[in-house]
Amino acid sequence: MQLKFYKYQGTGNDFVMIDNRTSVFPKNNTKLVKELCDRRFGIGADGLILLENHDKYDFTMVYYNSDGNESSMCGNGGRCLVAFAKQMGVISNIAEFEAVDGYHFATINDNNIVSLQMKDVDVVDVKENYIFLNTGSPHHVAIVEDLSHFNIKEEGAKIRYSNLYGKSGSNVNFVAQLNDDTFAVRTYERGVEDETLSCGTGVTAVAIAMFVTKKTTSNHVKLNVEGGKLAVYFDEHNGVFTNVNLIGPATYVFEGTIICD
Repeated sequence: MQLKFYKYQGTGNDFVMIDNRTSVFPKNNTKLVKELCDRRFGIGADGLILLENHDKYDFTMVYYNSDGNESSMCGNGGRCLVAFAKQMGVISNIAEFEAVDGYHFATINDNNIVSLQMKDVDVVDVKENYIFLNTGSPHHVAIVEDLSHFNIKEEGAKIRYSNLYGKSGSNVNFVAQLNDDTFAVRTYERGVEDETLSCGTGVTAVAIAMFVTKKTTSNHVKLNVEGGKLAVYFDEHNGVFTNVNLIGPATYVFEGTIICD
């Protein structure tokens, strides 16, 4: 089988994109997804995303982690899919689509800066040494010392596989405050089982967590990740976060055809 693919990245979080509006992709082939995402024997990516038809909205997003399994919402993947949909002529500058966590609205400008509306958040669990919340994917957030030298993979794996989160695990974000409204973030992602250069749902979780714990009073938070810069803004009322938007670049890298077994 010859498969046409496109490669996109959002602040270093990279994805294989496939136009599956004609249902050409074998969606249950976990092995194939894993092989395509392999950085040595495949195309190489943190995940694979299918662009599919939707009866009501512009398109459907189907997201797989690099381990080959369908996963929860991916914020950077959603932003990249909006840019891909624009390239495919599905949308112009506004998108409405459905992902695994429900409806999303997004805008994209001429410089491919995408603002993606994330799910509302009404539960933020603040513990002594960490915060946990779900922003479309589950996220553990912890402030650490010396973030630049912190062993993200080792320490992230300990928390991801701990008894805190059971078999399904959680993504883990380590944070350092840079100023009143800016934070540095490094993330261990489940499914990738390693640090990624950026995590969209992760920085969204960090922005909200830092607001809840009064590390910032701003509802427009800047996040510096290993792969670049993102921003998150939101409205908050009585502990409920609405109009949550993740903003950042979505970049086309290359496209090609790969022969699959």
